[in-house]
Amino acid sequence: MSIAGGITEADIANYLANTPGFFERHAELLAAIQLTSPHGQRAVSLQERQLEMLRDKVRGLEAKLMEMIRHGQENVAIADRLHRFTRAVLLTSSLSSLPEVLVATLKREFMIPQAGLRLWGADEAFAALPFAQGASDDTRALADSLTHPYCGLNTGFEATSWLDDPDTVASIALIPLRAGDGGRCVGMLVFGSPDPTRYSADLGTDFLERIGEIAGAGLARLLPLD
Repeated sequence: MSIAGGITEADIANYLANTPGFFERHAELLAAIQLTSPHGQRAVSLQERQLEMLRDKVRGLEAKLMEMIRHGQENVAIADRLHRFTRAVLLTSSLSSLPEVLVATLKREFMIPQAGLRLWGADEAFAALPFAQGASDDTRALADSLTHPYCGLNTGFEATSWLDDPDTVASIALIPLRAGDGGRCVGMLVFGSPDPTRYSADLGTDFLERIGEIAGAGLARLLPLD
């Protein structure tokens, strides 16, 4: 905005910003200047307006701090659940019951409505157990092609048949199981939910990858020795 004499508001702002002694020489202006409060139509002094601005900034910083604390607490809770899951896998001495313990622990710790798994190539000693019933060539090829867990709507994946109530599954997560880092795919873990947004396509998969790595490492004990 242009003021008389061609001086603009920007000129005045620059002058005041670069002339810190101005208000020292004209201290009476600080008390005389009246501004509109951002929290109402009442007039306040310059000092009071500055205090209100500082209070608003402090409130914003407090809100950010509380959000950081909340996220930190959530991360600690997730780490605790992952620790209990890992511990359950390591402490299960009965190999034949390991898949059942693994699935049950995941459902309990992470509140997963439905979960199941299949392991192909398991040792002959486990051939009659449900987890060793294998999967079709298409499902094995799908699992082997997954470089990251798949999350999305249930469009009729064979893996949903491994769950207790497949007809109610709206969204699904498919997690490949590998024997060691970068090893061959030996099975797949599946999570299902009636909520179509629970395992949405935009869900981050880092945490699911960690679960898959732990599960794959634990279940490798059920494979025949090379």
